[in-house]
Order: sequence, then C-alpha cells, then structure tokens
Amino acid sequence: MTIQNELMRRANELKQLINKYNHLYYVSDNPEVSDSEYDRLFNELKQIELDDPELLTADSPTQRVGGAALDKFNQVTHALPMLSLDNAFNAEELQSFDQRVSDWLNTTESPTYAAEPKLDGLAISLRYQQGVLVQAATRGDGAVGEDVTANVRTITSIPLKLLGNDIPDIVEIRGEIFMPKIGFERLNKAQIADNKKPFVNPRNAAAGSLRQLDSKITAARPLEIYCYGLGEIQGMERPQSHSESMNLIASWGCRISPELQQVSGVENCLNYIEQLNRRRDSLPYEIDGVVFKVDKISLQERLGFVSRAPRWAIAYKFPAQQEITVIEAIEIQVGRTGALTPVARLKPVFVGGVTVSNATLHNQDEIDRKDVRVGDTVIVRRAGDVIPEVVQVVMSKRPKNTVNFSIPTLCPICQSEVEKAEGEAIARCSGGLYCPAQRKEAIKHFASRKAMDVDGLGDKLVEQLVDEGLINDPADLFQLSIEQLSSLERMGEKSAINLVTALQAAKHTKFARFLFSLGIREAGEATTRSLASHFLTLDALTSANEAALIEIEDVGPIVAHHIVTFFQQAHNQKVIERLLDAGVDWPEEQKIAADSILSDKTIVLTGTLEQMSRSEAKEKLLALGAKIAGSVSNKTDYVVAGRDAGSKLTKAEKLGVTVLNEQAMLDWFK
Repeated sequence: MTIQNELMRRANELKQLINKYNHLYYVSDNPEVSDSEYDRLFNELKQIELDDPELLTADSPTQRVGGAALDKFNQVTHALPMLSLDNAFNAEELQSFDQRVSDWLNTTESPTYAAEPKLDGLAISLRYQQGVLVQAATRGDGAVGEDVTANVRTITSIPLKLLGNDIPDIVEIRGEIFMPKIGFERLNKAQIADNKKPFVNPRNAAAGSLRQLDSKITAARPLEIYCYGLGEIQGMERPQSHSESMNLIASWGCRISPELQQVSGVENCLNYIEQLNRRRDSLPYEIDGVVFKVDKISLQERLGFVSRAPRWAIAYKFPAQQEITVIEAIEIQVGRTGALTPVARLKPVFVGGVTVSNATLHNQDEIDRKDVRVGDTVIVRRAGDVIPEVVQVVMSKRPKNTVNFSIPTLCPICQSEVEKAEGEAIARCSGGLYCPAQRKEAIKHFASRKAMDVDGLGDKLVEQLVDEGLINDPADLFQLSIEQLSSLERMGEKSAINLVTALQAAKHTKFARFLFSLGIREAGEATTRSLASHFLTLDALTSANEAALIEIEDVGPIVAHHIVTFFQQAHNQKVIERLLDAGVDWPEEQKIAADSILSDKTIVLTGTLEQMSRSEAKEKLLALGAKIAGSVSNKTDYVVAGRDAGSKLTKAEKLGVTVLNEQAMLDWFK
C-alpha cells in the first residue's frame, strides 16, 4: 500500500470514528471516549488534511469551525414547500381540528397523531446527497429560503454525513434549530461582559446566530437541532408513517425530540399537552406549544393541503403566561445611545416562574395605544418568556383622576432636549457628549479608530476612567495626567506615558474626523466628510440652518434636524469649546475643485496595498473628490486591486469596470 493510500485509509477511519463519537456525545448523550482522546484523534485528522489538502472533504469533522465570511446569502428554492401550520389555542379548537380530520377522511374514528413539542426556534431544511450534507436552507417564505450551509456545518449535533448504509440518493431532513436555555444565558452574559446588547430571547439569539454572514460567529454560538420530518426523497420509498420517518431519521444519526409520542383521540392529545405544559419550565429549551400530525402518510396524502398549510397537522399554542397587577409608577430609563424608554414599576407579581416588578412600556406610541396610566390595573406577560411587558389595561378597574403619561421634553438625567424624529417611535436625549447615561459610549466613539483614533484607549479603559470619576466627557481625556493614569489598576507608568502621548498626537486630526467623533445622530463617515468639504470651517457649520444643510448630498431633513439640534445644545457647545481649548485642531479644509481628476468618481479598494494602508489611500482619494464604495456595481468607475484581490476583482472584470493596480492609484496622488 502506498503512503498516499495509507493516509487516505487513515483519514477515512478517523472521520468515521470522530463522527461516531460526535453522535454519541451530542445526540445520544452517551460519550464513549475522554475529551483528550477525542482531541488527539481530531488533531491527527486535521494534520493529515493540512499535509495533503486533497484528503479534505466536505463531510470532514474539521470543517465545523467556520470559513470565510459571505457577502450575502443566496436564495434556495425548496424542492417541496416548507409549509406553515394552522394554530389551535384551546381544547375546543383542537376538538374542531380532530372533527374536521375525521369528516375529511369520512370516518367516525379519530386517527393516531404523532405529538411533539413545538420548539421556539428557526426551521431549517438539510439536503443530503449520497449521505453527505450539501445544502442547508432556512424556511424563508416556505417556497424560497436562504442558503446557510456554511453556518449549519458548524452545529455539532447536525451530521455532516449520515450514519448507516441504507441512505437514499437524495434526502431532505427538516428540523428546528434552537438555542438551549443554558446556552442562551451564557451567551448573554458574554454579550454583557463585552458591552454588547444582550439578546431578547433564545429564538432571536438562534435566528441571529444562524444568519451571520461570518460562519465563525455561528460556530461560537450554542446552537442545537431537533429534526421533525422529511422533505424530498429520491432513491428510497417514503416510510408509511411519520413515526417511522422519525425513527429512520434517528437511525441516520440525526437528533429527534425525546418527547415524540403517538396519541389517539382528543382526550389523549389534551393529556399530552397538560403533561408537557407542567414540565415546560424544567425543559432545557423553550417551547411555545405542541404539534400534532396525522401519523399515517397515506392519510396525510388523502387530507392534502389548504392554502399554505396541511390539513393533517396543527400547532396547539400555549397561552402567554400572564398575570394582573397594578402600575405604581412610570419612570424613564435613558439608554447608552440616548433612547428614552418608559418603564412601569409594578406591584410585584409572580409570572412565568419569576417575580416581576418592572415591565417595559416600549415608547410613547405604545403608551398612547394602550392608554396606560399610573394607578391602572394591567395584564402583564413575559414576552418570549424573558422581558415582561404590559399587554393591556383593565379599564373597568381604572381609578378616578388618573392622568395621561407623556415622555418628558427634557432628559431626566442631563436636562438636554429630547427629540423624536417624524416617523420614529423612539425619543432620544440630544445631549450625547454630556449626558451621564451616554457618556461611556460617547467617549468610546470619540476615541475610536475612525474618529479621533486614540491609540491604546480601549473600551475597558474608558469604562474604568468613567467609573473612577476621572472623565465625564471627551474633553476630559486631554486633561488626564501620567500620575492619574498610573494610579489605575493594571496601568503602569509606561502605559500611562504611552496613553498621554497618544492623546497629544490625536489632537491633530482632520475636520471630518472631528465631526464624526462628536457622535451626531445619524451623521456617519460619509455625511461628516460631506459636511467638512462643504462648510470648510466649524463656525460655518454650526451657524448653518436646516435649509442650508439639506442642500448637501447625504443630508436629508431628519439628519439636518439632528445636526442643528446637536449644535444648539449648550452642553455640547461647552464640550466642543473645551476640546478646542485643549488644542484639538485640524488643517484648513480645502474646497475640492469641480474639475478634480476624481470628482464624483466611485472607487472600490480591494486586496492588500503594498505602499500605504487602505485607510491612508481612502483619505487621499477622498481629498481628490472620489466616493469610496464597499462593493462593486454598475455605478463603480474604478476598482483599485492590490495583492490577493478576490471576489470584488472578479465582479469588476465581469461587469467591465476599469481595474487599476496600486501604482496607477499612486500616480493620481502626484
């Protein structure tokens, strides 16, 4: 046997072993080897594939770590539609469904149903060819979904290759991808620790994780699956019942719900619902009901479909967990981005397994729609079993002399004006540079790479400086001393000197960067560049009215209003004045001539540049009047391609866009 054949034999052996151990660990919950032994086998396979890439196959367990990020998801047309289900909300509606089934089948007997929990996740279709996973698609609108194959490959409980020998040529396995409760809790703790917004509930977390363009992010998320049915099959007869289908799916190494049962008659269906509902809180995953399917496939075929739902299945939905209590007060919380959120302080009530004393009222529109007032008796539920919300007011119990509630016109934290853009539901504090509720995020943005670019001033250090009371707004950064900084925990003298030096260097910036650093709402990089090149000076900009601002490209009525409001705030004026007094400056802005060689030309940069950074090239191109785009289209004038240019170069060539090398770009700068 040649060395190549021996490596191939060993690679195949390792794949089979690792797939077996994955199945035992993640599906059967019955690990057979230690973690160290598993790691040894996994690393051996990984090394073989690195040494000989020809031995790397799509079903290799090493391919679960995620690959290169996608630009977008491609669409997939389902071979068989992924249908939605009609709902039942009580015993009478379930009885009616059962009666309709009997009537359609022209029988007096209730059929046998396959019953299982309705998981609160995201439906997925897994397509296998010759037993190997080749495509995974979301449900989408039922006919067309999104190709999320790269992300699904990272989910360990989904087999990349089906087990056994009795595998059809093509088979689609349908299932629900979800995030277990414990995984959801850990993910949100990590989000909060990283100063990121926590997810609302496990379903949103699962959906967001599965729809990441970067599959490495999906790989880091605790996603799992339970399979619930078959789609297209080629090369094998379809099983005679849903239960047989599920047993077949399980024999191929796919997870199916351990709660799957066969039940006959409405009474037994209701007993199943009651038993599952009693255990709902103790289940390791979220459910929002029970799915019943006529078990025999021949009966399913006779029953057929109505509209986009099968006549042979129904989803019994659990009622939202609700209780009645009294609103004792309504307070306003100011978020990190200035959003004002009204919160109802409740007389404590036990809902969904926890004591609830606060509930979100979302925004003024919701308060008005529900007519919520202090003193009202209200129905409260835990939306998605996570965030309590006020569902409705019990008007019959409203006390006399209650008054309408309105979100204040001044921020309760800093007294800055509150603004609410036309067409938007959320009111926001306009004191971004000053408001204590926003100061951490405002300072982080001010120091960020695309703004003032303060080297060494990371998010955690900003939080530490604010928490220690050393800074309250961006201008305070330039008053920090080496002595103050070196006294901080994990901050030695050398680090303190480096930060002070970086702050001094950051003072000398560009007008557009300075404007961007102020964090004016909806004024991004492109907008602040347009403002800088149009007004040239800060005085000219701050004295401009909304009508003058609207004349500029990238500035509409809403953004113009945000800009005027920002510069009218005395708090913001004071911070800007202090920044200028501290020595923040920029070279005089030059008006870009209308006949500039790149005026209004759209340019895309791709690949690695050799003689300057991409950000430096971007600045120089903008100075010549160019517009920088992130993707190639028919409107692109030039693509500058550096080393290892990829898909953007390919698309440019396909569209016939002019492609230039780095030297041609440098010639523009001479």
